[in-house]
Amino acid sequence: MTDSRAHRMGPVELRRGRLPDSTTDQRLLDSRGDAGWVHTDPWRVLRIQAEFVEGFGSLAELGPAVSIFGSARTQPEDPMYAAAQEIARTLCGEGYAIITGGGPGAMEAANKGASQCGGVSVGLGIELPHEQGMNEWVDLGIHFRYFFVRKTMFVKYAQGFIVLPGGFGTMDELFEALTLAQTRKVTSFPIVLFGSAYWGGLVDWLRDTMAVDGKIGPDDIGMLHVTDDVQEAVSYFVGKDT
Repeated sequence: MTDSRAHRMGPVELRRGRLPDSTTDQRLLDSRGDAGWVHTDPWRVLRIQAEFVEGFGSLAELGPAVSIFGSARTQPEDPMYAAAQEIARTLCGEGYAIITGGGPGAMEAANKGASQCGGVSVGLGIELPHEQGMNEWVDLGIHFRYFFVRKTMFVKYAQGFIVLPGGFGTMDELFEALTLAQTRKVTSFPIVLFGSAYWGGLVDWLRDTMAVDGKIGPDDIGMLHVTDDVQEAVSYFVGKDT
């Protein structure tokens, strides 16, 4: 005879070979066994939830902010280091908090500009195999385990992005923002590429290859604002109804 019994675990219903041999309460109160359960997917959901709650709680009263991205490998003598610092300082003077990934390089420069201006300097760090730690100019730092939680915070609490020359991580943030803007998941979200010599080739390829081939619309390139001027970069945020 087929076993038709069913066992409910919250929204999940189990039958036949999936029937458990104990209840959730029994497993919770049973102190025997190893600690492998803390690495299961349901437990990870709670960690993910906790990261969202911590991020939302810490940034809820941040006020107007701009996320600044750029390479962790940018050296202090690189002109882009000084540019990131000046951009952050200028935005700070206009009442904006600065959000970065909290690492070295361009991120450190932006945090330094905000902190020295007396503004809010935020760093959203990520757990990596090659641990970098939070740079010393971060005044409000949050450490994340999960990239997607961290990326949500970059978008949710910023009025837009300023993107300096960077690598894969910078490109990841850039194209996620473009996708969200293109699909109208975010609206009125300026994306500024700072450094025309660095970004020009990419923008040309998007326009001359991707758009010409019909993979993006003719107006999608207009979401990107390329500049070498700090005041112009800041102008996309200051005085705008974002």
